[in-house]
Amino acid sequence: MEPRIWHQSYDPGVPISLDYPIQPIDVFLTQTTQKYPTRPALFFGGLAPLLGEQHSIISYQELEILVNRFATSLQQHGLQKGDRVALYLPNCPQFVIAYYGTLRAGGIVVPCNPLYVAREVEHQLQDSGATFAVVLSMLYPNVKKIQANTPLKQVIVTNIKEYFPRLLRTLFSLVMEKKGGHRVDLTDEANTIGFQEFLAPPTAVPQPVDLDIHDTAALMYTGGTTGVPKGAQLTHRNLTINPFQALAWMKGVEREATHEIMLTALPLIHSYSMSACMNLSIFEGFSQVLIPNARDLTHVLKSIDLHKVTIMPGVPAFYNAINNNLEVKAGKYSLRSVKFCFSAASALPLEVQTEFQQLTGGRLIELYGLTESSPALTANPMKNGERLGTIGVALPDTDAKIVDLETEEQELGANKIGILCMQGPQVMKGYWKMPTETANVLRVHADGKVWLHTGDVAEMSEDGYIRIVDRKKDVILGSSGFNVYPRDIEERLYEYPKILEAVVIGVPPKGTDQRAKAFVVLKKGETATEEEIIAWCRDGLASYKVPKFIEFRAELPKTMVGKVLRRALVEEEKKEH
Repeated sequence: MEPRIWHQSYDPGVPISLDYPIQPIDVFLTQTTQKYPTRPALFFGGLAPLLGEQHSIISYQELEILVNRFATSLQQHGLQKGDRVALYLPNCPQFVIAYYGTLRAGGIVVPCNPLYVAREVEHQLQDSGATFAVVLSMLYPNVKKIQANTPLKQVIVTNIKEYFPRLLRTLFSLVMEKKGGHRVDLTDEANTIGFQEFLAPPTAVPQPVDLDIHDTAALMYTGGTTGVPKGAQLTHRNLTINPFQALAWMKGVEREATHEIMLTALPLIHSYSMSACMNLSIFEGFSQVLIPNARDLTHVLKSIDLHKVTIMPGVPAFYNAINNNLEVKAGKYSLRSVKFCFSAASALPLEVQTEFQQLTGGRLIELYGLTESSPALTANPMKNGERLGTIGVALPDTDAKIVDLETEEQELGANKIGILCMQGPQVMKGYWKMPTETANVLRVHADGKVWLHTGDVAEMSEDGYIRIVDRKKDVILGSSGFNVYPRDIEERLYEYPKILEAVVIGVPPKGTDQRAKAFVVLKKGETATEEEIIAWCRDGLASYKVPKFIEFRAELPKTMVGKVLRRALVEEEKKEH
């Protein structure tokens, strides 16, 4: 890659270009197993806060065996190279086993959000053409309801308790299994089998599959909150890039004398967690602490303290929740083991970042990415050169530029607001069966390269630092002639000591003369008035940016990963106008 101005801001020793292994993803698991056979690959406890320090441990050697058994059984049940396998699961060992087993058998992984209802799952199964599905037992009724309308040939049902430690598994069976809908009877269910039965093939050595690094490894669906979900085709090569970029970026990680403990609380159905948590850990031999529900903050905090977690990818709402947890403030949990944290999926408020770093002593850096780019594209330097309020600079082998808002064709100079375009080896090869949508976001520029048009409004400084202004579709169009960017208002709101969370939209939706409306969640025990919040904004924002309306909420709608569903609030407003 040719030198770029932002390369001068890289930490010492971080290269501008890397050599990436040319091999399918599952090979990394085998290599790590050979290096660290007895090292814990997965910690899993489920309801650990109820039972002290109960966690199960799966070593790398055990994980390799389970993956081989799953891959072998897929092949024996008729899976061919390129067939799709849906994973309708939360974070649990079964997800990791099925993910790597599918890839080893030559299949394509299709993660499905466990919050999806039957109709949403049906669409994803139909669109992807998945012929196999691994389903959590309590979600099986959704699949059973729509199975006849899908291409599914085999459903594999697993209970969340299957990899609990023995005592917890027994108590779960007695107390919670039936009540929570986890117990299902598969007797006489056609083309349906239990996970453990599926893991018992006559032989446990899968047939070799001729995989190319440019073969699709995963269909990651995106866009469901803004329109019809699209399946981003991420290849084995795409998904190899980010873990190695991250390792190069994290200078100072002790990878030989000791090893890192990764908190995998972000849902593995998202590319962020899949790459930054699961694949990074397995590629490098880290131990993962799997958290099925990131909103169970007691479980999260107990796991960080117990396992001395060192790396913890998350989203702003996650870090904000930790900052404001009363037990954390009281010193009940030690978070001082944390070395590095990454924040993505939405803008990281400066106040959240600063408070978290003071609380843990670790580094929390903002990075940026999209499902379509596997996902990370930029990050702030880990040691030097961090610039608060920006998403940092482009990662190694990654290029960036800003183009005009209207045509998205003319490249702009420094400090000009336009659409962010990115280029690099982590960018998808296209949307599944959507050539028009693919052509809209992957465009060949005059330099002959294919650039990803992100849809994000941004500006780049003279030395290459990028600041996200907002999503193009979220810009508030006021009659003043000035564009109003919600993030500017949200940053001001987060500075107010009483406010826990805030999000801003333009009302009326799709109007040509919009006003800013802020949805605000106050910290526990605080009270405030609309006039008070508006006065705070007026004191720190240009008059045309000051929100016209304030609505107080007990909570904001969020995705499973913790990203605020701005679109849900827009839809609510549409019904009122």
